[in-house]
Amino acid sequence: MSTVRDVTRDLLRRLDLTTVFGNPGTTEIGFLRDFPEDFRYVLGLQESVAVAMADAYAQVSGKAVLVNLHSAGGVGHGLGHVYTAYRHRTPMIVVAGQQVRSLLQPGEAFLAADDAALFPRPYVKWSCEPARAADVPAAIARAYHVSTQPPYGPTFVSVPADDWDAPADPLPVRPRIGGYAPDPDALAELVAALDASARPAIVVGPAVDGDGAVPDVVALAQRCRAGVWASPMSPRSSFPEDHPLFQGFLQPEERATAEALAGHDLVLVLGAPVFTYHVFRGRNPVPLPPLYLISEDEQLLARAQTGVGIRATVRAAVRALTAAVAPADRAAPPPMARPPRPPGRSPLPVSYVFAELAEQLPRDAILVEEVPSHLNVRRAHLPVRATRTGLLSTASGTLGYGLPAAVGAALGCPDRRVVAVLGDGSSMYGIQALWTAARENVPVTFVILDNAQYAAVRILAESDGGAKMPGVELGGIDFVALAAGMGCATHYVEHPDELRAALAKALADDRPTLLHVRVDPDPHPLY
Repeated sequence: MSTVRDVTRDLLRRLDLTTVFGNPGTTEIGFLRDFPEDFRYVLGLQESVAVAMADAYAQVSGKAVLVNLHSAGGVGHGLGHVYTAYRHRTPMIVVAGQQVRSLLQPGEAFLAADDAALFPRPYVKWSCEPARAADVPAAIARAYHVSTQPPYGPTFVSVPADDWDAPADPLPVRPRIGGYAPDPDALAELVAALDASARPAIVVGPAVDGDGAVPDVVALAQRCRAGVWASPMSPRSSFPEDHPLFQGFLQPEERATAEALAGHDLVLVLGAPVFTYHVFRGRNPVPLPPLYLISEDEQLLARAQTGVGIRATVRAAVRALTAAVAPADRAAPPPMARPPRPPGRSPLPVSYVFAELAEQLPRDAILVEEVPSHLNVRRAHLPVRATRTGLLSTASGTLGYGLPAAVGAALGCPDRRVVAVLGDGSSMYGIQALWTAARENVPVTFVILDNAQYAAVRILAESDGGAKMPGVELGGIDFVALAAGMGCATHYVEHPDELRAALAKALADDRPTLLHVRVDPDPHPLY
């Protein structure tokens, strides 16, 4: 008779879940024993690294992903980026080990997770520890369907170590649950409002790119001649940032967002919260224009404190809207103004580094960014131009995402160049991923901007006249030695004349390559 392991592996093959990210422990031996030749196991040297790699893999490949974590403490290590996956709406199935059933009840057991299914909540869509070993395959199948049903998100299944050898019956496989169109009456109301608008704007959120709808939104914006804004703190690029209709980035502060949108008489928000704020500097005295919000997430729609909500997946809604709205004869808004290319000097301005990247990156490159203190500079000098997964950042605020995410992105989309631009502080949260990059031999270029500090924290601490705070000074980290020690090619850059050549060599190299770039420590304002 087939075992739980046999039935689960057959299920994973049919669900295209044969690439597994993880960090193994003794409670995972039953799942991993005699690992099949047609499966791929991607080892991360810490659980949060494995989860971040898996998150990016799922986002760029458009597929669900399986993560295998160790019981209790291993899950705890990974939860920071399980939260990231929750914020990213990533279709991720986490299968975690658990102590054998015979040791769970009598008393204290080493590696046992108490109330294992509660551990990752509320940052998973569904979780369980099956009551019987024979129920494990069905639980994983259910987790898959919950994860891949819009809105996507992570799920969690805890499996006792001895379940894998228990008998189980074969399990039928059902197709993924697809997206859905908007209510016709709600769509008609929005069409009438857009047709009557004189100065419409579209605000694009991460769900646009997540649904593969960037070309569709470009077509809608051009038909309506609407200016397009990126939603505050969006972790993905959902509109080409060099397009003439692109107006810029809404800041995560209430008054700044309202001021940016004040010139419009209608705002259509696609796949984004209304709105994500990071700092509070007083209530906005200027009311927002009339808002329409399209999202597949009923909680996002319910949380919005203003506007008309329409529940639908973004691509289906945008295609229906584009077909129904009349071509506009209004004047298009002027394009976003960009600063001139900055001059080179020492110490290197971060703007100079981004301008050089803009000249050398392929148009379809995947840019992974984790530069909290340099976000506005990146946006000004390095526009993301790709129309499918051109940018991966983090919506959770959990540091240590970017470096492993770049590795996962390269594994999920091997035909595109991946470049990660990372701060020195955030890099150290996931530096182990350089080892995986070398082991998997992925052609990723890692650009570490070393300003020797947690600059974003320093900027916000001092922005309101506050005194200098402790715990923000770094320095003394030799990223060249760290990367070389884990098997990556390296370059050290300190002066302008070194940057162009080092970057060109790195982008032409098929090996994982790290550039340690010393930059001016003088920070730029955040918001």
